[in-house]
Amino acid sequence: MPASPSTARAINDRLALRLLQEGPLTAGQLKQLTGLSRPTVADLVERLTASGLIAVVGESGEQRRGPNARLYGIVADLAHLAALDVRTEGVAVVVSDLLGEVLAEASVPIGGDTGTEPALEQAVALVERAAKEAGADRLHTVGIGAPGLIAPATGELRDSTGLPEWHRRLVAALQERFPDARVIVENETNLAALAEQRDGAAHGRDTFVLLWLGHGTGAAVILDGALRRGASGGTGEIGFLPVPGTDGLPSATGCEGGFHSLAGSAAITDLAREYGIPVPPAGHEPQAAVIVREAVTSAGTAAARFLDALADRVAVGVASVAAVLDPGCVVLGGEVGQAGGEVLAARVEARIRRMSPLPTEVRCSTLGGGAVLRGALLTARESAQGELFGPGESGVPAEYPHLVPVPP
Repeated sequence: MPASPSTARAINDRLALRLLQEGPLTAGQLKQLTGLSRPTVADLVERLTASGLIAVVGESGEQRRGPNARLYGIVADLAHLAALDVRTEGVAVVVSDLLGEVLAEASVPIGGDTGTEPALEQAVALVERAAKEAGADRLHTVGIGAPGLIAPATGELRDSTGLPEWHRRLVAALQERFPDARVIVENETNLAALAEQRDGAAHGRDTFVLLWLGHGTGAAVILDGALRRGASGGTGEIGFLPVPGTDGLPSATGCEGGFHSLAGSAAITDLAREYGIPVPPAGHEPQAAVIVREAVTSAGTAAARFLDALADRVAVGVASVAAVLDPGCVVLGGEVGQAGGEVLAARVEARIRRMSPLPTEVRCSTLGGGAVLRGALLTARESAQGELFGPGESGVPAEYPHLVPVPP
């Protein structure tokens, strides 16, 4: 059964908009890239221009004049987006246009002794200031990356032991201050994985696991191109994984005794002391990341022994993930994963080859701690574009090609 004219037009429009996301194109270039007829391309260009989604942004070609030279691009300021990275010690925010170009960025520390209401006010005021700096009168979509579990049914941040109360109330506070905005919250490690898949170490892979090593530990699982959250949103809570080498077992209320006790920042700091590695003063960056970075650049024997011991610990978590999921690739993310770089990744991979019969490549993050903000921005951008650009190929039977030209 052929697609209806309206469905075909929607598919063609969506394809053209996706191509234009990569940069401005002429009508002739759209025709070449889509394979559509000249009249069909002319029709969709006129339709998208009239709707305010695209506009002439320049001219191309040797002559640089005439209708054929017009370059069409997406109207970037059609919507403004915000992305937040919410941590226990503060908030970072970026504001961008619809194409993802960052227009403003800012951060604010929020101490553990800050009350819930003052913390909320600081976080919301930060977003307001960034939006004002970006020239955004309103925000279309806000993407938030936060530690903790996200309830799959509601998309809300669940109450998690050890997280401040203002984390759970931030979504409502932002929604109250920006009533027209769509607010989306996602686990920080999941967002980091999406960013690594799009722009980082996992680019081009549709199956991999991101192992987050920062203040705490976590994992994100992407299988066959889809992010897996689990029945309760807890996929990747690897800090609770019972492992050898700890003093006990984790509990339902705390991950002490689990993998967190081997590879969390505090555990790595204690490990450094065992090997005589100096521990820096506490700061915004996890102490473990500073320690690992300096160990990687050091030529000393103690630093090498420390990195070997750390690789032994990380390999326990990676081997467990590989045995259950067989992802073929594990990315060491977070501040510690980035600090360890290829040196730590190579050490862990060598141990996995001895521990598991399943081939598992271990890569280091190329985005590090910034992956959460980038993932939150990607999520906000996809959501906003999905709403503004209309339905794409969804609903088209699989037997139809990706592109269905409008019948003459």
